[in-house]
Amino acid sequence: MDNFEKKFYLVREDVLPEAMKKTLDAKEMLERGKAESIWDAAQKVELSRSAFYKYRDTVFLFSAIQKERLVTLFFHLEDRSGTLSKLLGIVAASGCNVLTIHQTIPLQGRANVTLSLNTSDMKNELEALLSELRKLEFVEKVEVLGTGA
Repeated sequence: MDNFEKKFYLVREDVLPEAMKKTLDAKEMLERGKAESIWDAAQKVELSRSAFYKYRDTVFLFSAIQKERLVTLFFHLEDRSGTLSKLLGIVAASGCNVLTIHQTIPLQGRANVTLSLNTSDMKNELEALLSELRKLEFVEKVEVLGTGA
């Protein structure tokens, strides 16, 4: 399983390692403006910066994930006529609303595309959409760049 096909698990707080809990506390401090920097937040919760960086993109509060409705996807595509149109058709059929599209100029037969999507009306899970997109013959790579509210 590569880095872009990871599974997610819901885990009770009392079984999480202390570093993960402290990472969540530090992220909350940063979000609420109670810390001015990662260094400051990590110091306040008594966590090393390396531990913060290790866990910051892998541990989330369940309540935060429930609220997230925006997803940014990165694609590495073969440069063929109609590929972006087919890709957007699948995204639209899934119930996502495309907010932004950025496509690079194709070089050596490849192009990069970044899509920002509103997923609030999605019919299925994001993983199902990603799986369907990865099956397209012209898609070389699909990566979730970020999620947000």
